[in-house]
Amino acid sequence: MVDDQELFRKGLTMLLGVEPGLEVVGEAGDGDEGSEIAAQVAPDVVLLDIRMPKRTGLEACTQIKQAVPSAKIIMLTVSDEESDLYEAVKSGASGYLLKDSSIEEVAQAVRVVADGQSLISPSMAVKLIDEFKQMSRPEREHVPGLRLTERELEVLRLVARGLNNREIAKQLFISENTVKNHVRNILEKLQLHSRMEAVMYAVKEKLLDLP
Repeated sequence: MVDDQELFRKGLTMLLGVEPGLEVVGEAGDGDEGSEIAAQVAPDVVLLDIRMPKRTGLEACTQIKQAVPSAKIIMLTVSDEESDLYEAVKSGASGYLLKDSSIEEVAQAVRVVADGQSLISPSMAVKLIDEFKQMSRPEREHVPGLRLTERELEVLRLVARGLNNREIAKQLFISENTVKNHVRNILEKLQLHSRMEAVMYAVKEKLLDLP
């Protein structure tokens, strides 16, 4: 848990510490200290504020992903700026939550992200889609995304709507493991590293039917 607001940090640390299955293994008050502690304890999930002294959360995100590639990063911030969300995804974050989220939402985000999925606040998901709808499609003769099967495109569209693996499985009448396999294949084919990157790519390449 990395946040320069001590009262918020310690309060959230205490509340998460009593959640079933969750254990807070360290906390820090700035990006430098957070990067150092993460490298030492190799946590499963790191909660990072964006606006912090010494090193911002976005800089710390990049540093932590380099030191502990297996760590999943959730940005927990007051910033609802599209640019911060965009940079967070580019820096390797798997989640983006606003600080007005409930403790239940934060705990659920930790569990979901630890399971290899991505999660962002619904209001920010809309902004992410809008951001990439406005990006011009780069000129290229070959679009790798067209190698996706119809089923993979179906899964990608549902991922883009913010559905998790269980919800996607229910909607497509397939098993959760099958969904996981489809997501893995999508990432491999597009040479991407996370579900959020896959959605960004799909929007940019106009592979999704968005309004």
